[in-house]
Amino acid sequence: MISKLISKLGYTRFIALSFIPVILLGTFLLCLPISSKTGEWTNFIDSLFTSVSATCVTGLIVFDTFTHWTVFGQIVILTMIQIGGLGLMTIITMISIFLRKKINMRERKMMMQSSGNTQIDGTLKLVKKIVGGTFIFEGIGAVLLAFRFCPQMGMLKGIYYSCFHAISAFCNAGFDLNGKYGAYSSLCEFRSDPVVNITACLLILSGGIGFMVWDDIVKYKLKFRSYRLHSKIALSMTAALTLIGTALFLIFEHNNTAAGLGFGEELLLALFNSVTPRTAGFNTVDTAALSPASTILTICYMFIGGSPGSTAGGVKTVTVAVLFLAAIASMRNDEDINLFGRRLEEDMPKKALSVAAFSLTLIVIGVTAICGIQPELDPTDVVFEAVSAINTVGMTTGITRDLNSISRIIIMLMMYCGRVGSVSFALIFTNTKRYSGVRNPEETISVG
Repeated sequence: MISKLISKLGYTRFIALSFIPVILLGTFLLCLPISSKTGEWTNFIDSLFTSVSATCVTGLIVFDTFTHWTVFGQIVILTMIQIGGLGLMTIITMISIFLRKKINMRERKMMMQSSGNTQIDGTLKLVKKIVGGTFIFEGIGAVLLAFRFCPQMGMLKGIYYSCFHAISAFCNAGFDLNGKYGAYSSLCEFRSDPVVNITACLLILSGGIGFMVWDDIVKYKLKFRSYRLHSKIALSMTAALTLIGTALFLIFEHNNTAAGLGFGEELLLALFNSVTPRTAGFNTVDTAALSPASTILTICYMFIGGSPGSTAGGVKTVTVAVLFLAAIASMRNDEDINLFGRRLEEDMPKKALSVAAFSLTLIVIGVTAICGIQPELDPTDVVFEAVSAINTVGMTTGITRDLNSISRIIIMLMMYCGRVGSVSFALIFTNTKRYSGVRNPEETISVG
């Protein structure tokens, strides 16, 4: 059945459309009275928005997860987060392996594309590692968080909260249950707690560096030279962005949200501010209170996001690295792009540019449409919201609840595009490559 659908739709379309049944089922379940604490039906648009945000591991919400949804509703959201983080096709493959069903070559190729692998050989082993590694990381994270949550909330509730936040952090989803301390407060209650902050940061980074990178780490341990070029770039960019971001947030927020804090707390706040925009969506201070410089930096980090083949969104670290290297090579008039003793494929800059350009185009269209529909909204807040949506971050300055139904539909489409990949979304409509037997004459133009 699956093989026939793949053959009919193509790999890209099948992967992209696989999220829709999960979103629709989640919407139906969240609409039910059993899902809301009021015991009433939740309207379709709000349920759909929550379902899209959870499945696309974004974190933008119209209702506080704790105050509006019952435990049943919260578990529905958590299930969608886990499915969205792993990918429906990863879960289907694991079920097939468990039932000992034969997985044909077409399905293996589809899994290769879904998991972000670069070669079909070893894809099934990688899928097993993805699922096993996910539960290991989430389990360790839950145990660490339990040391803080259980004494404060009691054993059962502490374990539940620990598991929820560990899954949400690893999947870079940004959903939380801390509305008991104040609606939409995220992790602000724990902003000075090193255990909660560092555990959350490690989970976010672990989920965001990509499964291929973890495959190299498991295989070669700390022998960096043996890693694939992809892993070297992803790890280098992740480390650089984290360190640079921490230093800049330390400077930008010193006399703002970090005013009056000790150096340790200030450093913890800066580290969290550097990690969470790529693309977790948690916050330990009011996002709307960030300084203008920090807001711009956060938007930039949200746009970059995590690494390919991960639970994170964004145009991805490797994409940005390729664009940066291509620009340097162009300025130096170098024929090749070389890095770590390897040469990049010739069409790689074109692919990277298409990803960045298409994402920027969607952001401009979304921002323009929302500002046109609701001119009373601050354009900076709308840009922040749109970048957060298309890159599946979930951070907001607080305008999500002020959006009308049409603006919410626009944000939903942006979250969906961000999860399946903006270019992949475009290929849903044009999945067949175009070949021309005749090429037009070449002519030089001026750029820059």
